[in-house]
Amino acid sequence: MKTNTRVILICLLLSLPFTWYAYQQQKNAEAEAATDTEHSTALTHGNVYERPYSPSFGPDDAKVTIVEYFDPACGACRAFYPVVKEIQSRHPEDVRVVLRYATFHQGSEAIVRMLEAARQQGKFKSTLEALLIAQSEWTINHQVVAEKAWPIAEQAGLDIAKAKADMMSPEIDQRLLQEKADIRELKVSKTPTFFVNEQALTKFGAQELYDLVVSEISKP
Repeated sequence: MKTNTRVILICLLLSLPFTWYAYQQQKNAEAEAATDTEHSTALTHGNVYERPYSPSFGPDDAKVTIVEYFDPACGACRAFYPVVKEIQSRHPEDVRVVLRYATFHQGSEAIVRMLEAARQQGKFKSTLEALLIAQSEWTINHQVVAEKAWPIAEQAGLDIAKAKADMMSPEIDQRLLQEKADIRELKVSKTPTFFVNEQALTKFGAQELYDLVVSEISKP
């Protein structure tokens, strides 16, 4: 009996490191799963009009939120950019602008990825505006030539090497998937498409957009 007991004790002692290792592996897996769940929740938080990662300009407590689904390669989006800026400049305390991506032009996803990488460097607005001003240089026959966009972004202050490393991250992949899902849900079919306080702009035009914004500001 003593021999058997001694053997059992030795076996138990030998198994302890493996048991501890298995326990730690399980805890690590649980922690990783929790992190993934938190990331997924953060990504899909908000609503179909705005996600936590969506670029925005203006006060968080603004009375009116303009949500624009835009494609950086879209000529109409370029034309409307100063219109939206003017509306916001007229009502800086009351208007907030949220940008969403709709990559309808061939190759425009590469530019969106560039913009998201620029955001990580605090260069989103300067890069966006530089690209819009020079849009005709990198969009030819409605198709994006991304190689021509990089020098423009670099002149705007973007660290190109870092941006190219960051733009293919899983986080940006997930953001683009979420954008496409929200586009489908809202039935966005063209750019730019505007929502003002979650109301679709039914008649397209600069004056129509401004009138809808003013009507929302005027509400008690």
